[in-house]
Amino acid sequence: MVDLRGQNEALQQEIESGFRAVLDSTRFVLGPNGAALEEEIAAYCGVRHAIGVASGTDALHLALLANGIGPGDEVITTPFTFIATAEAIRYVGAKAVFVDIEPETFNIDPALIEAAITERTRAVLPVHLFGQPADLDPMIEICKRYGLRLIEDCAQSFGAVYRGQMTGAWGDAGCFSFFPSKNLGCFGDGGMIVTDDEEVAEQLRMLRNHGSRETYLHETLGFNSRLDELQAVVLRAKLKRIESYNEARWRNAQHYNSLLADANVVTPVEDGKGRHVYHQYTILIEDRETAQAALAAAEIASAIYYPIPLHRQQAMSGFCDGRSLPVAEATAERVLSLPMYPELTTGQIEQVCRVLTEAL
Repeated sequence: MVDLRGQNEALQQEIESGFRAVLDSTRFVLGPNGAALEEEIAAYCGVRHAIGVASGTDALHLALLANGIGPGDEVITTPFTFIATAEAIRYVGAKAVFVDIEPETFNIDPALIEAAITERTRAVLPVHLFGQPADLDPMIEICKRYGLRLIEDCAQSFGAVYRGQMTGAWGDAGCFSFFPSKNLGCFGDGGMIVTDDEEVAEQLRMLRNHGSRETYLHETLGFNSRLDELQAVVLRAKLKRIESYNEARWRNAQHYNSLLADANVVTPVEDGKGRHVYHQYTILIEDRETAQAALAAAEIASAIYYPIPLHRQQAMSGFCDGRSLPVAEATAERVLSLPMYPELTTGQIEQVCRVLTEAL
């Protein structure tokens, strides 16, 4: 699905030089590279603060805590995403309230959010799935009207733009993952939270560092969730090139679209409200098993993101009301993601489409 070797080899000298400087300095945690990365990402996203943490899941978890979400609260979110979105809600003792998705974009349907609001609702948590920005305008209006927090899950959308502004910069907090396969990925786990809220930023800096602003002075119960210097070196090198990476992903998606135009599949939709950065290239297909078998026989990877919506997951049992979310359920039965990364060649895309088309 993702071949990182070419990207890493192109950056090898720069990254190894950065690693050597970190090793020589012996500053491995909360050092100058992490601080510089935070400044660079804040500037890139157009926000005042960026706070590095140990993973995208931690970013969501700590962002919820810093925004005052806790036991007994409800957070409205999508059922069609990776489980970390809902895990983070459960970690703080809140309830994930799932509403259905839009059939074209696979993102949470804003038209269904207001009906799900109760007296316990404290936040809305949209996911910019597969790199497609969720439709934020109606969510922002709802949050303002009901006094709710808006926390963006941007794990798959680094560099995506909604109405001229980066995802992550719209809500009270935006949460990013730097898992190696992401558009901006490091050499392990890593995450970042961006915000314009000074108080939220200060809370986050304490929460990630054992509740401490000063050494051995702990003001709150915190966590050990810090982005280390070696990962920051990798991310700083890749951040310089993120625009070219995302442009290459977009071009690859357009090539897929043109080759699959007459195939019996539904290619990804761009809603025209921003820039899709194609963390995944995901089609809708009826005979998925046949297609996957043909691709596997040709040694071509494919994946199903996601086969079981979160409201049907055992880990969420007891916290969901059991109602059907038909669009998410139907989508889960038909989605198929094809290889997608900046270094993917036109020849490789043509091979994928040829095998897929012949199988159908």
